[in-house]
Amino acid sequence: MATSLAYREHLPASPYWLNKGDNAWQLTAATLVGLQSMPGLVILYASIVKKKWAVNSAFMALYAFAAVLICWVLVCFRMAFGEKLLPFWGKGAPALGQKFLIRQAIVPESIHHFSNGTVETPAENPFYPMASLVYFQFTFAAITLILLAGSVLGRMNIRAWMAFVPLWLTFSYTVGAFSLWGGGFLYQWGVIDYSGGYVIHLSSGIAGLTAAYWVGPRVKSDRERFPPNNVLLMLAGAGLLWMGWSGFNGGAPYAANLASSIAVLNTNVCAATSLLVWTSLDVIFFGKPSVIGAVQGMMTGLVCITPGAGLVQSWAAIVMGMLSGSIPWVTMMILHKKSSLLQKVDDTLGVFHTHAVAGLMGGLLTGLLAEPELCRLQLAVTNSRGAFYGGGGGVQFLKQMVAALFVIGWNLVSTTIILLVIQLFIPLRMPDEQLEIGDDAVHGEEAYALWGDGERYDPTRHGSINPANSTVSPYVNGARGVTINL
Repeated sequence: MATSLAYREHLPASPYWLNKGDNAWQLTAATLVGLQSMPGLVILYASIVKKKWAVNSAFMALYAFAAVLICWVLVCFRMAFGEKLLPFWGKGAPALGQKFLIRQAIVPESIHHFSNGTVETPAENPFYPMASLVYFQFTFAAITLILLAGSVLGRMNIRAWMAFVPLWLTFSYTVGAFSLWGGGFLYQWGVIDYSGGYVIHLSSGIAGLTAAYWVGPRVKSDRERFPPNNVLLMLAGAGLLWMGWSGFNGGAPYAANLASSIAVLNTNVCAATSLLVWTSLDVIFFGKPSVIGAVQGMMTGLVCITPGAGLVQSWAAIVMGMLSGSIPWVTMMILHKKSSLLQKVDDTLGVFHTHAVAGLMGGLLTGLLAEPELCRLQLAVTNSRGAFYGGGGGVQFLKQMVAALFVIGWNLVSTTIILLVIQLFIPLRMPDEQLEIGDDAVHGEEAYALWGDGERYDPTRHGSINPANSTVSPYVNGARGVTINL
């Protein structure tokens, strides 16, 4: 029997530099991160909002996932991971050519230099093709936009969102990614962001709060009461998010190595600890555990461990989980209610607390707890360590603080400019009459068929709670639904 082509020696599809194990893990990790968004956050968003916003919230995530991918391969990947144009930005170019995609992956400007200009660490050359790296990094870019969307659910004009996604990806996300991951000035300075505490979570939290300010609040009735329409389905989305995080942090070393194993374990340990702490605080102060609170605690734990997942010991992951389950709880449940600014800005899902606060905490705690031996396994800067380990670690903490200020400042300014430009052409907020109705007005679709197997509501067949005030929605196009004026 002839040997299968896949197992023959000297295959053109298996060059000498290709490590099939690393490539398999990188593609698996990328798929896990992709599943966090599609369907993870699509399901979570559709379930955690009021029923009237389920379709719109899910669609915002779905659209962002698709739009980011096309922008990513057209120009944005190489703005974030290409040759240097500015100290914080790469040269944009397509990542579509066959010759580019099948060659060995490289982060072109990841060479690290000593202060005298000599090379300290050569460029990273993962043992798989550029195509794997392009797709892996796309999933990170996509989830950043989708997390940001959580701040403006329930009122942002969908056409404004469709314009915002490619603009923010191009002029905000790529800057943070290049500066910290693609060989930019923060990378050269030695700032640590293992898997996106700053690039993804701090940026999405700050940009989300900024966008919520400029878009404006939901209608009064939605702000006062915004219950989830399906708690069990919300948990399914949260579960996909949690399990997908093993790819999120496990794929960050660009190899199936020791750091990836440590990162996966620490990720789950921190998330579990944070969930238990948040739930315990809910019980202590409110008398009963909240399922939504447990999901928030899970989220803050996952976010907090991300910038140091492969660089801290597992006891430190527990410490980080205890802090991520308590400090964001305090900012969300206590400080938020006392802050006039936070009260004024309608951050629908509290993305500022779960991502900006938790991401900033994680970055700063990494500057304290990064273990020297684990740092040697992963980082380009020799002698990297957290402040708790002495030997100049205090400088690392200061670097983490400065990098956070840069990310915060850039996202505040860039998000504001982008939204003000969009506002010249498209209103950022839906009109109140659409906000009162929700999905039916915005999309002509509703999440659930409440009158049988999807047929149009017919009061002559189905009856009516208040027949005198029943009116067919003017936004219906076919068998869509009905509005009941109670």
